[in-house]
Amino acid sequence: MHTYDIVDALLGGVLIGAAAGLLMAGLGRIAGISGITGGLLSAAAGDRAWRVAFVLGLVAGPWLRVLAGGPSGIDPPLAGLPWMALAGALVGIGTRLANGCTSGHGVCGLARLSPRSLAATLVFIACGMATVAVLRHVAGWPS
Repeated sequence: MHTYDIVDALLGGVLIGAAAGLLMAGLGRIAGISGITGGLLSAAAGDRAWRVAFVLGLVAGPWLRVLAGGPSGIDPPLAGLPWMALAGALVGIGTRLANGCTSGHGVCGLARLSPRSLAATLVFIACGMATVAVLRHVAGWPS
């Protein structure tokens, strides 16, 4: 791990925690990205502005980091668009089944000592480990 990796990880963690805390303190909302993004289309008018601002902040953050002279942190994809689309669809299905994503359960839920979030986070980690094992040892990725 390089020095900038540690600094970026710490900065990212602080910003995620600050954003989650501000959202909870300001609006009483949990910062689950899948729920915030998924609710964009069905949100009431008064509930849409903060969701849009939150998602725009997610998109703007990496760009601001690169403009400040940092690395992009974006590696070229190992697979083509069909595999990436399949992976995205599976993540979407998983977040619906778990009623939340890693940010909602892993960051906010664990901080609130939620047993459901602990179970969901452990399943997320196990599925990620299984996916990496299958891709590396069965499919031979990265080649």
